[in-house]
Amino acid sequence: MSEILLPEDLADAESSDPRGNQAFLEKHAAPGRIGLCGGRDFINKLIRKAQSPLTEDGHRSLWSHAFVFSERRVDGQWWVIESDLDLRYRQIRLGVQENRVARYYDAEAFPNIAVLDFGLSPEQVLQVQKAGLDLLAGLSSYSISELLGTMMAMHSRRLRKRGNLLAKDGALFCSALVQHCYLAAGVEFLPGVPGKNIAPHDIDESPLPHATHRILRDLGVSTVREIGHSLRERLASSLD
Repeated sequence: MSEILLPEDLADAESSDPRGNQAFLEKHAAPGRIGLCGGRDFINKLIRKAQSPLTEDGHRSLWSHAFVFSERRVDGQWWVIESDLDLRYRQIRLGVQENRVARYYDAEAFPNIAVLDFGLSPEQVLQVQKAGLDLLAGLSSYSISELLGTMMAMHSRRLRKRGNLLAKDGALFCSALVQHCYLAAGVEFLPGVPGKNIAPHDIDESPLPHATHRILRDLGVSTVREIGHSLRERLASSLD
């Protein structure tokens, strides 16, 4: 099952549109489900572009980050477990952390947002939550080197099936954390591909049965390619 809202289906991102990021996440969030987002800043675009070998059309991926929904707390907020480079505050945080999902309400910063439901049983959800909290308690770090190793492996089927060449103990990047938590529940997104070679795009494209709910405002076509397509269309029209 897939629910997709495209730009033409949405009102102005800064309006009170009930299909904005906040209402969308409130509607689809549930313990153990997976969140994906695609950001617009330089780092997020770089990560999306790096996954272009995994996409069918060679454009950048829709996704730059993945996280796991933990639970709704007594503050009424949904909390997520993620591994991230949080550089927005004076106190820089690197690695596994717990945050309110409200950080992804900004549709301008995160034009693409998704919630994936792999139909986990209550027991599996509990295993996912426990695995995430274990990582949080162990203060696992964010590994830029592992991320680079995953990017290298995207260009080679042989490397994809091997362990991450730049793997580090006690470190995980975002999608590797999600795979680690789900592996505790017996779920492999891409059987045969090690968890530290799993990218956000891989989770979205997993062959395992799952329901996908998403809002897409940035389809990943670069400005250069858009100009190129436009010029080719104009040239073809003039020749006709």
